Amino acid sequence: MKKALLILLCIVGVGVIGVLIVASVLKGNRRIPSVAESNGQTTQTSTNGTSPRNNQDSAEPVTIAENLRVPWEIVFLPNGNMLITERPGNVRLVGQTSKTFKIEGVTETSEGGLLGMALHPKFEENQFVYLYKTVSMGKGVENKVERYRFSEADGFTDRVVIIDHIPGASNHDGGRIAFGPDGYLYITTGDAAREQLAQDKTSLAGKILRVDEDGKPTSDNPFGNEVYSYGHRNPQGLAWDSKGQLWATEHGPSARDELNRVEKGKNYGWPTITGDGSRRGMERPVAHSGTDTWAPSGLAIVDDVAYFAGLRGRALFSARLTDAKVVPQAHLKGEYGRIRIVRERDGLLYFSTSNRDGRGVPQKGSDFVIRIAPGAVR
Repeated sequence: MKKALLILLCIVGVGVIGVLIVASVLKGNRRIPSVAESNGQTTQTSTNGTSPRNNQDSAEPVTIAENLRVPWEIVFLPNGNMLITERPGNVRLVGQTSKTFKIEGVTETSEGGLLGMALHPKFEENQFVYLYKTVSMGKGVENKVERYRFSEADGFTDRVVIIDHIPGASNHDGGRIAFGPDGYLYITTGDAAREQLAQDKTSLAGKILRVDEDGKPTSDNPFGNEVYSYGHRNPQGLAWDSKGQLWATEHGPSARDELNRVEKGKNYGWPTITGDGSRRGMERPVAHSGTDTWAPSGLAIVDDVAYFAGLRGRALFSARLTDAKVVPQAHLKGEYGRIRIVRERDGLLYFSTSNRDGRGVPQKGSDFVIRIAPGAVR
């Protein structure tokens, strides 16, 4: 009897240890449910373009799309469907209809490829979609923005180059584009791994650019060209707060990543200053990561709270912009791996993983777009 009891205790003990080992392995690496496991929640977007807003403070994450190849940007069509750029050169249509459209002429590099995307403010009238892409040029690469007409039936047609000859490299290609409240197109560009270009106001590298819908510099740009602000290393997020103030996220040199309040004509310091450094005529970031690394990318602002993606930081960050001191907080740390896109629609956040970009650890079904309520990450 004693022998049998001892054997039983040993079996139970081994089972408990096994559970603890599995829990330890899985901790900090959330298994992302497939679209099928979301029980149809991905089809809750209605035909009038609205999304479900039930219980926004406690809604569980919902997988919207999977099996993506390095998703880089999301835009929402008027009918509620999504367009998602994939860095190798595809645009995926996700929603009530699913299709894949190939964009010709894209050259994927370590950080370049098919990157940003923006709908024209009057998209329902003109069907204009803008794409930022990396292309081969001689022995190297450069970046450009092109405009297309888009329909779900015909895809991307009527290509027009909006702006080209943006310096490119394997790394530091910027790539976020967005129309601002003023109706102009804003474009982030990296320094193309040539630091001093960021301080050259005649170069398109290391800048935030502002142009009209046809790619022409706006009449009140500060330097008589496309440049809106300069001294940037590799900005990858753009968004505006409730007062129309532009904000941007920017990659620092392995640390000292930045959240910047961007103003016309200002110099944001790279490569002369980073972090808390100072120099006359140069702007400090509103917040930076110090010795830590965010590797920030996509940015969305909801009720004056900035939500931005962390690639190397492997988190979704939030920061209340109205606070006297803006201090970003990390959420979902390590649960989804690298995060690249953050977008808002109807009060809900959509973010993408970026674990197939050569620097992450893909799960089965990677990469994903996931929907979550802002209240779940505050």
